[in-house]
Amino acid sequence: MMQILRKWALAAGSAATAMLFAAPSHAESWLIRDALIIDGTGAAGQTGSVRVEDDRIVAVGALQARPGEKVIEAAGLVLAPGFIDTHAHYDFDFDNHPHVLGATSQGITTIIVGQDGFSNYPLATFHAGLRARPVAVNIASYAGHNSIRAAVMGEDYRRTANADEKAKMERALRDEMANGALGLSTGLEYDPGIHSDYAEVRDLAATAASLGGRYISHIRSEDRHLEPAIDEIIRIGRDTGMPVQISHFKIAMKSKWGSAPALLAKLDRARAEGVRITADVYPYQYWASVMEVLLPDRNFEDVKAVEFLLAELAPADGLTLALFPADRTVEGKTIAEIAEARGQSPAATYLALLKQSKDWQVQHPGDLELIIGRSMDENDLRTLMQWPHSNFSTDGAPEGHPRGYGSYPRILGHYVRDQKLMSLEQAVQKMTSLAADHMGLAGRGRIAAGLAADLVLFDRQAIIDRATVRDRSRLSEGVRKVWVNGVLVFDDGRPTEARPGAILRRAEGVK
Repeated sequence: MMQILRKWALAAGSAATAMLFAAPSHAESWLIRDALIIDGTGAAGQTGSVRVEDDRIVAVGALQARPGEKVIEAAGLVLAPGFIDTHAHYDFDFDNHPHVLGATSQGITTIIVGQDGFSNYPLATFHAGLRARPVAVNIASYAGHNSIRAAVMGEDYRRTANADEKAKMERALRDEMANGALGLSTGLEYDPGIHSDYAEVRDLAATAASLGGRYISHIRSEDRHLEPAIDEIIRIGRDTGMPVQISHFKIAMKSKWGSAPALLAKLDRARAEGVRITADVYPYQYWASVMEVLLPDRNFEDVKAVEFLLAELAPADGLTLALFPADRTVEGKTIAEIAEARGQSPAATYLALLKQSKDWQVQHPGDLELIIGRSMDENDLRTLMQWPHSNFSTDGAPEGHPRGYGSYPRILGHYVRDQKLMSLEQAVQKMTSLAADHMGLAGRGRIAAGLAADLVLFDRQAIIDRATVRDRSRLSEGVRKVWVNGVLVFDDGRPTEARPGAILRRAEGVK
């Protein structure tokens, strides 16, 4: 999230049966032999082999190696479709991280960017950059409401948009959709989108819907006003008829803990009425963002508001400054620790740090702080993860939160193998075919002849996350090999030099 807000600041089939697919005669094939194939559909895993030619899977099942064919011995390791991350932020530092190691080391082969209302605007320029400097993973993007609103309204954004501004935003969105955007994303807790009214968001969503787009949202509140925020996204889905998805679904307020079953019942009722609502979830009890996000009224002198957030949203000993450019000495410390050292109350310390960071940004635009907050209840998290209509995501970035390096191995190791929260096949489905369906991606997320050769080979007994709040970029264990479009990008703990990632557009490979 820090990378996104920095941008805003600077800009104001059955595996047991062989299935054949005709491939070009010139293609060289290679074989992954004797894997436990979990095909992404939720079906039980089957032992077998997979043949790849060029960027496609051409056969799956009981296969024999061809003369001279390269063979990779899986020896019982799990072979799954490459994981799809439906909410990612790795794109804001591709120049320094073209290997996208945080993603590929988890088995992720496709990332969906343009999240929380912030996208690389305009998409045409972003895509041109990717063609000139490819990266290791496939990329699809939403068009960001915040990015478009900032381009249209500039610094005068702390109000509702007028008719002329809304018309300009609609034209900009149409351009982004023409350049392959999956749909519209919003981040309604962040500037400038926090100042939009329902009509503005609905009308832009309707524009995206008319062009076959989808809607994904960091909803208006994940704590104080969670229920009305959920009502709003349901209403958008009902009014537009388009698929709508709640980003990084969470219940981040202590007095609301335990309400996950009731919230999911509300979503199920909406689905029964025809609203196509879904969600994504990451497997941590703590989030990461900028400090002002916890003060929706944007009153940075309101001590009582901070006392409330420390009591209800995240305790002082559960708020850690991951990044603080204005004073690097406080990085890695909690608000409680800093307050004690300064001889201040935690609330006063929070406001003083926020002011210090704001003052710093005047001279260093876009050089933002990042705070990690422990706000979620484990039982709620497990309930949201198990909802049949939630897929998994990371909300990950190259720096800032361990989720960027550990989300999927944490699910497969901690929650599946150790806690037995769901079956391995169910978890893989939530990372692959369900994720693809929720994003409208065709040809990805399953192992079957004719589909893209995005694949991950992992050890189900060894896979686990290792990143922590204090060691946020530590690689996970257990992922052995990852292929994107048939090309090896991660090999036994190391990235390769390959950059085979494709640009996925709504009009190309999207249903």
